[in-house]
Amino acid sequence: MIKLLVELSKSQDDEIGDGTTGVVVLASALLEHAEPLLDRGIHPIRIADGYDRACQVALAELGRIAEDVPTKDGLPDRSSLLRTAKTTLGSKIVNRCHNKFAAMAVDAVLAVADLEHRDVNFELIKMLTKV
Repeated sequence: MIKLLVELSKSQDDEIGDGTTGVVVLASALLEHAEPLLDRGIHPIRIADGYDRACQVALAELGRIAEDVPTKDGLPDRSSLLRTAKTTLGSKIVNRCHNKFAAMAVDAVLAVADLEHRDVNFELIKMLTKV
C-alpha cells in the first residue's frame, strides 16, 4: 500500500507540481474506508465502482458551484486570475510576496495560453531558482 501512495504522490507531482500531500491524505482515507467493506465481503470492483460514482457526484457539484472567469475582448479578466493565483500560492509563499508571484504566474500562463481552445501547455512554462 505504501508503494501505491508513493506512486500517487509522484504522479501528482509530475502532472501538477503541487498537491502531493492532499493526494496521499485522500488516498489513505479511501483505502482506510475500503478495508471494512472488504472485511464484509464486498468485492473490490464494487468498492471501486462506488468511488467512481462518488467522484461523478463530486464533479457535478464542483460544476454547479464553479464560477466563470469574466472575459473582455476574448481575454480572461486579469483581476480574477490574480485572485485565483494568490489563493493557490497561499500555502507556498510568504504573504508579502503574494502579489508579485501571483502576477508572475498569471503573466506566464497568459503568455503560453491557447485561449481559443481554453488550453495551457504547462511544458512551456519553466521555473528558475536564483539565489
